[in-house]
Amino acid sequence: MRHMNVRSAAAIVSSLVLVILTASVAARQGESTDAGVSRERLLRIGQMIDRRTDAREIPGAVSLVAIDGRIVHFDARGQLDLDSKKPMPRDAIFSLASLTKPITAAAVLMLVEEGRIRLTDPVSQFIPEFKDLNVGVSPSQAVPASRPITIRDLLTHTSGLVAPPRIPTEPRATLAAVIPRFGAEPLEFQPGTRWMYSNTVAFDTLARIVEIVSGKTYDRFLRERMFEPLGMKDTAHVLDAAQKQRFARRYDIVPGGLKPFERADPPSYFGGGWGLHSTAQDYFRFAQMLLNNGEFEGKRLLSPRAVELMAAVHIPDTLPGRQPGEGWGLGVRVISNAAVRTSWLSNGSFGWSGASGTHFWIDPERHLVAVLMAPAPAVGFRPDFETLVMQAVMK
Repeated sequence: MRHMNVRSAAAIVSSLVLVILTASVAARQGESTDAGVSRERLLRIGQMIDRRTDAREIPGAVSLVAIDGRIVHFDARGQLDLDSKKPMPRDAIFSLASLTKPITAAAVLMLVEEGRIRLTDPVSQFIPEFKDLNVGVSPSQAVPASRPITIRDLLTHTSGLVAPPRIPTEPRATLAAVIPRFGAEPLEFQPGTRWMYSNTVAFDTLARIVEIVSGKTYDRFLRERMFEPLGMKDTAHVLDAAQKQRFARRYDIVPGGLKPFERADPPSYFGGGWGLHSTAQDYFRFAQMLLNNGEFEGKRLLSPRAVELMAAVHIPDTLPGRQPGEGWGLGVRVISNAAVRTSWLSNGSFGWSGASGTHFWIDPERHLVAVLMAPAPAVGFRPDFETLVMQAVMK
């Protein structure tokens, strides 16, 4: 019996040694078992970004990945500005472009939760100029809209409002002055009959409705109700002098390289479909709030039901204009069939992108948030980032 105890103890010790050695090998290989992600595989993200910068497809980028609320990858590569050649810092500030839209959707849902607006409310209830709209059927002919456009139509890009970007050029342009003008323009299709991305107008209209209902300018509403509670200290429509020192200059992709993007954004026009600036870490805080069902670090901005509605498929991929395997929620795309979409993202993942080179998504199944900030929209850059993040996830 005594010999059996000795043999058992020896076996236990051997097993413990094996476990320790296995863990040591895994650690040397860069595997992280507690976060469910391979750190070795996450290195491929930076390698891909380096290839893109070397090819002058982007000047640089900041990438961030978090699982279960824990940041497991946060990296800055390349340059902040090709002229100054400043290294890209992790707290670089980027033009969000259409990554502004999910923030606007969350702002609208806040007011819906307060009972101050409904998703089914007609836009004309807040902006009278949107009453009795017409639909253009030819360059010279229009017919009456079959029904009023609603808040939900704006959030889901099914309103028929102007699709191409419409950025005001007046130095002192405001939402209050600009948005009513679009009520005189014909819709591009009958409301609800198709999906067509309204690049700026639909969500700028939502921002104006937030102003009307809240009694605050849109930038103030966002600052007080969202950015300050979430600790998003570097997110704003207008940057101060210190923040401008960390601004990643935006570039267009042209034959042979990159060309600086030139446009003076009106300082008083607080767009809801574009116009915000932010950092990767700030945007992570917003996205993590959504993944946490509306709460972040003890601050609740939305109810779990509101987030569930935001990420639900309101517009299926069968509606004309949508891509197979990809539905549309409230201000975000939703992966409804990853195999059909040929995407590495999980079904139910939701997020969006910006024309400036920004991108994010939330994976509720794997409790994951991923954010990519770049100042140029390189071809295939965002799906490559998606692939490299998901191939590193081990759960």
